[in-house]
Amino acid sequence: MSIKVLLIEDERNLADMIAFFLEEEGYKTKRAHDAREALQAFPDFKPDIVVTDLMLPETDGNQLVQSLRQHSSIPVIMISASTMLNDRLRALQNGADDFLCKPFSLKELDVRIRALLRRSSISHLSEKPIVPEEAAAVSGHVSVNDYRRTLFVEECEIEVTHIEFEIMKEFHRSPGKVFTRNELMDRIKGTERAYLDRTIDVHISSLRKKIEPDPKNPRYIKTVWGTGYKYVL
Repeated sequence: MSIKVLLIEDERNLADMIAFFLEEEGYKTKRAHDAREALQAFPDFKPDIVVTDLMLPETDGNQLVQSLRQHSSIPVIMISASTMLNDRLRALQNGADDFLCKPFSLKELDVRIRALLRRSSISHLSEKPIVPEEAAAVSGHVSVNDYRRTLFVEECEIEVTHIEFEIMKEFHRSPGKVFTRNELMDRIKGTERAYLDRTIDVHISSLRKKIEPDPKNPRYIKTVWGTGYKYVL
């Protein structure tokens, strides 16, 4: 079955070029000119991944991702002509999983899509099947369900991005272990690491807001100054 990509890009020529390349690589693509078209197409198309430009007419890519995150944890790649660190950090804070600066290699886009999908719920080709009843791992007041790729805080399901889920999964596997930023990036991104280590801080900050009773004084995700982070039960 073809992987379905929802592509949101208002530059027609660039959208045509990306869509043509992806379809040649075996993907099924659906193009949208703006956020409104994307949100209308999303329910029927049921994409496996979203690739969206940051600068869109009327509603920008960050607002689009925020709207998607209200009901979906689908992997999202943001593309933009901006090379500003603040723009990349803002996109990640708003729920994007990856950020690719224009101009970029179409082959690199393909590699990044596949890297995200390898770690998402739609790709289990190389994994041992998980029995749903045995999928939940519980540590403290947070439980991780790898089968559904969801987090629960005190039995309440919370929405997280793909990367936030992967970070929490690593913490659950090794409570008390101190992870450097490099270790977390390597485990999440593999050889496709593309960001400065500080972008991990953005994801950690977002996770704390979702699982900590008091994010400013975290009880569970602790900072180990000069090293990285650890998860405390």
